[in-house]
Amino acid sequence: MLWRGEVKAQNEAKYLSKSIIFIGVNYRDVLKEKLPKYKKEDIVVTDHARKQAIFRSVDIKEVKENIINPIRLSYAGKQKAEKEGEEKYDCYFGYSKTQCHRYILVINAKCIVCTVIKINRRWQHIVEKNAKI
Repeated sequence: MLWRGEVKAQNEAKYLSKSIIFIGVNYRDVLKEKLPKYKKEDIVVTDHARKQAIFRSVDIKEVKENIINPIRLSYAGKQKAEKEGEEKYDCYFGYSKTQCHRYILVINAKCIVCTVIKINRRWQHIVEKNAKI
C-alpha cells in the first residue's frame, strides 16, 4: 500500500518522463528569438486550448500577445514532438510569484497553442525542480 505522498511522487515522475525530454535545460532564450517572428495570423489556437482558456478565464488575445512579445517568458522546456519538423515546448509566462500562464506550444511553419493553463499558486518551485535556471 502506498501513502498519498508516494502516489503523488509516482504520478509526477510518470508525467515528467512522458513530457519533458531535456530536463535541466531552459529553452527560454531560444524561444525569445523564435516567437517574435510569428504574426497573429500565424498563431493557431486549438479547440482544446480555446475551451481551456475560456474555462480558466484566460483571454486568447493575451495568449497571442504573450507569444508575439515574450517578455514574461520565464521558462521553456522542450518536449517530444509527434511529427518530424516540429518542436514542442512547455512554456511558463510569469506575472508574479503566484500567477503565471502555462502554454504547450508546437512550432513549425505556424505556432500552434495546444493547451492553456492558468496557475494561481507559487509556480517557480515547479520549474526549479526540473530545470537549472
